[in-house]
Amino acid sequence: MKKFAGILIKILLFIVVILLIAGSVMYFLKYREIKSNYALLGKEAPVLEADGISFRDLNKNGKLDVYEDTRRTTDERVNDLVNQMNLEEKAGTMFITMSLLPEDGKLVDMPEFTKGKMMMMMSMMIPPVSGLIAKKNMNSFNIFGSGTADKMAEYNNNIQKAAERTRLGIPVTLATDPRHGTENNPGAAIFTEAFSQWPSPLGLAATRDTVLVREFGDIARQEYRSIGLSLTLSPMADLATEPRWGRINGTFGEDAELSAMMTKAYVLGFQGDSLNQKSVACMSKHFSGGGPQKDGEDPHFPYGKEQAYPGNNFKYHIIPFTQGALAAKTAAIMPYYGIPVGQTPEDVAFSFNKTIITKILRDSLHYDGVVCTDWNIISDSKIGEGRAWGVEDLTRIQRVKKVLDAGCDQFGGETCPELIVELVKSGQISEARIDESVKRILKDKFILGLFDNPYVDPEKATTIAGRTDFRTKGKIAQARSTVLLKNQEILPLEKGVKIYADGFLTPEDLNKYGEVVKNIEDADVVVTRIRTPFDIRNQYFLEAFFHQGRLYYNKEEKQRIFNFATKKPTVVVVNLERPAILTEVKEKCGALVAEFGTSDDVLTEILFGKETPSGKLPFELPSNWEAVQNQLTDVPYDSKDPLYPFGFGLTY
Repeated sequence: MKKFAGILIKILLFIVVILLIAGSVMYFLKYREIKSNYALLGKEAPVLEADGISFRDLNKNGKLDVYEDTRRTTDERVNDLVNQMNLEEKAGTMFITMSLLPEDGKLVDMPEFTKGKMMMMMSMMIPPVSGLIAKKNMNSFNIFGSGTADKMAEYNNNIQKAAERTRLGIPVTLATDPRHGTENNPGAAIFTEAFSQWPSPLGLAATRDTVLVREFGDIARQEYRSIGLSLTLSPMADLATEPRWGRINGTFGEDAELSAMMTKAYVLGFQGDSLNQKSVACMSKHFSGGGPQKDGEDPHFPYGKEQAYPGNNFKYHIIPFTQGALAAKTAAIMPYYGIPVGQTPEDVAFSFNKTIITKILRDSLHYDGVVCTDWNIISDSKIGEGRAWGVEDLTRIQRVKKVLDAGCDQFGGETCPELIVELVKSGQISEARIDESVKRILKDKFILGLFDNPYVDPEKATTIAGRTDFRTKGKIAQARSTVLLKNQEILPLEKGVKIYADGFLTPEDLNKYGEVVKNIEDADVVVTRIRTPFDIRNQYFLEAFFHQGRLYYNKEEKQRIFNFATKKPTVVVVNLERPAILTEVKEKCGALVAEFGTSDDVLTEILFGKETPSGKLPFELPSNWEAVQNQLTDVPYDSKDPLYPFGFGLTY
């Protein structure tokens, strides 16, 4: 036995040694690759003086080119730059993908083994940013990760400095998913502690206040630009007509008119009345409306590729775009992954669909801004298969051609500009067609001022991001978004009341006006915070971040709530990511409150009447699961006998 154990130990040691050697070799090869990437980059842009004005010599030729001259018109600068670009540089401009933003603000080229599980995993999935800039000629990135304001600003400066060293010095557009809520979802939103905290878009819609929403956009704009972000992959103008859909939390609810009002105010807050050097450009999504998902399944995954329109209500879902995003002159539009089944001559996903992009968006609605596909519709990745729904049988290059033929300009989540180069060189796509898209993308870069100065001040960023008055406004919005659904003379709570708190992150906040007790027997009242129910899925990487499926509470979830209610008067506070079925919960509790990202300290002010709940539901709440299943996917507020109708909300 000892002999066997000795042999086993030797085998294990041998395996460990082999793995260490293999890892060292891989690390060395990666290091050499990164070094060669940076060797491809040239010198930094010198400064030129003309007529007493300083200009950046981005192509380092010692003279002032039209595209470097801030006195020339945007169109003149765009045309001059495009005329200087080679085909590879044009193709690279038409791609945007993820880039990792670590806490130290440095560019991520090597695997990050010491920065947490998620950062380590993503660093092994995403190509080195140096190669994307130096070899792929890419200059747009969607950043993943967060840190302090100064470190995020340093990251911007580091990536801009690398871009400055390319042949033409084209600056990077740094984009982001929403960062001002409490959600952290790699597929939809990123929690950023350095910024002010606001309710979700559902919560903004619950306020019914377009002035407040525009103010949010303006504050978010200032925080974004302070760290170098110039493009937001928002707002979501999709309608929550299918209550099971996992992305409802990012919408403004199910009513088209309300969504249009909120979308317009949101874009105007970020961009201003027109795009300018202080703006953050909005990429409004997902044209022509990603809400009516068949059975509520999301098209990030193969089982959710179909959008259904049993109510023949396709046009209703365009209203938030025509009256909202387009009316506010959104800089960019993103189509979704799904197939609008039966709505166009060809059942293919939106980005591949010429009827959707060219006939409707371009020709009918006269939109001439950037159209960027959603992420990973061309290539398979370590996260999953390419979401080429409806054209799965096409090769990657055929998919790229179909997207371009449909009328799109930019490819999200992809790093294959060589396919565009091949399409042009083989005569399948004209270079003039490529120039159309490149000019649209570059135009926004010029208007945003990135060519003139893409750098930010890290020290100044710390004085803007998360400013005290910004955080105060966010808390005001949280309070105003909170909806009171039921109150049997239990709220507001009396000062000094003894509270058993459940589900709070910071229950000590309740001690400001009451007394938190450890034993429920000692309490006068129970306050419990619960979430919207969902099915746990783990077939695909991103499923863990998408709350989909059931809207009813299972036996264990209900029992926990009911146990409180049988012992003490109970206040239930539910975070509504989707329209939860609260029928039995309502019957058992003394008060029922809905929130959309309300922090514990703000909730305390509401519970004790220091703030008054005034929010109105942005969607109806169904009374049972059967009613949910019988709803028409594309029709708003059509649930039979809803527990609470759209727009419901009590107050004190």
